[in-house]
Parts: sequence; structure tokens; C-alpha cells
Amino acid sequence: MIDAVAIDHLHKTFKNGKTMVRAVDGLTFTVPERTVYGFLGHNGAGKSTTIRMMLGLAAPTAGEVRLFGQPVTQAGSLLRKRVGGFVDSATFYPFLSGRANLEVLARTAGCFQPGRINALLERVGMAEYAERPVRGYSTGMKQRLGIAAALLNDPDLVILDEPTNGLDPSGIQAMRSLIRELADRDGKTVLLSSHLLHEVEQTCDHVAIVHRGKLVSAGAVNDLLAGGAQIKFAARPLDRAAALLAADYAVNHDETWLYVQAADDETPALLRRMLAAQIDVFQVMPHRLTLEEYFLNVVHNETNPMAETEVAYA
Repeated sequence: MIDAVAIDHLHKTFKNGKTMVRAVDGLTFTVPERTVYGFLGHNGAGKSTTIRMMLGLAAPTAGEVRLFGQPVTQAGSLLRKRVGGFVDSATFYPFLSGRANLEVLARTAGCFQPGRINALLERVGMAEYAERPVRGYSTGMKQRLGIAAALLNDPDLVILDEPTNGLDPSGIQAMRSLIRELADRDGKTVLLSSHLLHEVEQTCDHVAIVHRGKLVSAGAVNDLLAGGAQIKFAARPLDRAAALLAADYAVNHDETWLYVQAADDETPALLRRMLAAQIDVFQVMPHRLTLEEYFLNVVHNETNPMAETEVAYA
């Protein structure tokens, strides 16, 4: 099966005054078809620059992006027919209504179908506001209209940059359901960047994490989080329990819990060890890392060999 997206040793550098800015630094990963794929990183990690190269809006300094096996540099008709999306938030003509904006975009792309526009407005929850000028839309309303615009050509690949920006909790939940539906019901591939890691954990099948332009982790969400399985203990005193186990295990703690990276079958031995040291244990349970915890761990552990050079990141 051909991957929807294949990124191969992708680089993007540009000059900012006397400083060379390295926005993307050797990224390599693939996005399987019919999945929801999260593209994660702090602001300035290189996500939007990478998405621009996926959409053919920026040229790589080196490396290649392939969509459905075809290099983006040779994929003009494929981009128009099989790819939809937006980067750095969706933008529209402010004096036109939401519906009129979609009509202009659809006519420009050669995919104008009034019935489809109506259906998309309903699907993203914007039918009620379709006749209002976009200048009166909230950020969340513009994001929802942006999703409709990305789907005008009924694409196989949908690329979304921070699609939940400006949405309230109910809007975020609706967006999560829509994105899953695009993959599960419609058979589309969705690549999205987001800083809402709790939502990504609930929505995405796979993720890639970038830091300072480099890939630091990629894989199926369940596999990545299972690899960081821990046991957590409510014990007193916590600092002495942590010191006792730190020689043999990776441990950390907050004000309430001691987290020990160990297999479940080691629980009895850990309990005996703490009790023998006169440490009281009140509760014990398995702890599965959240995506936010995993993200912070891998980004924190990533070293930066270029820290002392004149290379910046964007």
C-alpha cells in the first residue's frame, strides 16, 4: 500500500539577516492511508513550514515530500484533486458571506457543487451562519468554515493546521468527532497539527513529534504510550521512597504520587522493599502515560548539539 504522505530527509533553511534559520532539519516519516495522524511540536518546531512544503506552498532546501507516491514538485493536478487543507489558520474574504466564500473557492478549484456546499456547511455546524459576512465570524467559526473549504474537492488527504483554535469545549468535541468520521466513515487520511495533546490522544492513530526542526519520536499512539508504562504509589514519606528505588528504577514524584517505571509483575517486590524500609504505602495502581506526559518527556530528553552555533530555528 502506498502511504498518503512520505517525507524523506526534508530540510528547509533560509536567511534572516546574518543568521541561517533551520526550520526543518532532516525530517523523515510516513503517514499511512485512512488514518488520523498527529503532527506535534512546540511553537516554532517546524510544523507549519513542513505543512507548507506538503501543500506545495514552499520548496524544500533538500529532501522530498511525496503524496500518494508522487513528488509534490510534480503533483500539481494531484494537489488540486486529492488534497485539501489549510495552514496558519483559514483565511477568507471578510466582506463575503461564509457561503459566498465557499462558492468562490469551489469555482476557482473547478469543483463547484451547490449541494455539496450546503452539505458541508451542515456538517461543520455553519449552516445557521452561512449568509453572514465572514468579518463578523469568531475565530472558531472561521476554523469550522476552513474545514468546509478543505473538503470542497472531496479530497483523499486532508491537512489541517491547528483546526481547534478558537473553539469552545463543545466545538472541540464536535471537531474531534468530525475528524474521526473523515477517516473511519469516509476513508480519508487526515494529518493535523495541534497543541491540544489531550485531543490528539483521543483523535489520532499515529503521531510524529518534532523539536527544533528534527523528528524526535513517531509511531502508533498506543504503542508509544504503552512503552512508558509505570506503576504509581501513594507512599509516605515520598522523598525517601523515591531515593530508595532510584538506584534501580527510573522514578519521579509529585506531591501525591511516586511514579516508578517498572513492569506490573514487579509490584509485589516493590511493595515489600518499601515496607521493609518502614515506608507506608496507601495505594498502588498501574499508570499509563498520557500523550502530554510522553511529549514532554521526549522533548525534554532531546539534546541540542547546535546550541552554541549561529543556527536558529523557526
